Amino acid sequence: MNYIVFTSILLTSFSALGLLASVMLTRSTRATSERILEVTFGQRAQSHKRGLASIAFRERLFGLVRWVRSRLGMGVNAKLLERFNQAGFRSRTASDTYFTARLLGPLAALAAAILAPSNRFLWMTVLGGLFYLGPDIILSRIIKRRRERIRRSIPDAIDLLVICVDAGLGLDQAMLRVGHELGASHPQIYEEFMQINREQRAGKLRLDAWQSMADRCKLPEIDGFVNMLMQTERFGTPVARALSTFGDGI
Repeated sequence: MNYIVFTSILLTSFSALGLLASVMLTRSTRATSERILEVTFGQRAQSHKRGLASIAFRERLFGLVRWVRSRLGMGVNAKLLERFNQAGFRSRTASDTYFTARLLGPLAALAAAILAPSNRFLWMTVLGGLFYLGPDIILSRIIKRRRERIRRSIPDAIDLLVICVDAGLGLDQAMLRVGHELGASHPQIYEEFMQINREQRAGKLRLDAWQSMADRCKLPEIDGFVNMLMQTERFGTPVARALSTFGDGI
């Protein structure tokens, strides 16, 4: 009987970890999907309605986790914040979800291990470590997947940038137009181009905004793209010619 209970709790715990992975994988695309529908159809997509009870429960849970984090000194350091940006998570909810999983996951695993029919200490060690490292592993996989999708979108982005610049648009306007055009097929590059636009509108220098994109993506192709843009900005090289040359080399 204990074996059946232990197996049930273990399966439930692994299902919860899988659910966390699904939430983290899809959360970054929800806002993007709404923006894409707004651009395509001229209206904002309707977000999923949630019950007041579930929202209140989530806020209480996140509030408890923040209190525990403050007591334990588990703040969002610069390195972790950078990883969230690399994964496309820029809201406070992402850090709350991450730390909630890291705090509650091992507790659930330990509770399941106590019910193990044998080798309880081994199960406590293995499951506790697995559920503690699980959110970090999931975050790393999300970052890797997002980078790969950005890498695959670069050729299309360069081709459209060349067309827009040849048509007479400035580089900033061209990147904004290309971002909207690629929103449906390549939402990750759309997010990056929109982030550049938001940073520039907030007063950030153009070169710094481009460099921030390179720091987030950490891709050789993006590094080369940003370096090319910086050289055209500093030396006055025709942008269309530089883009065409860069596009031929990727």
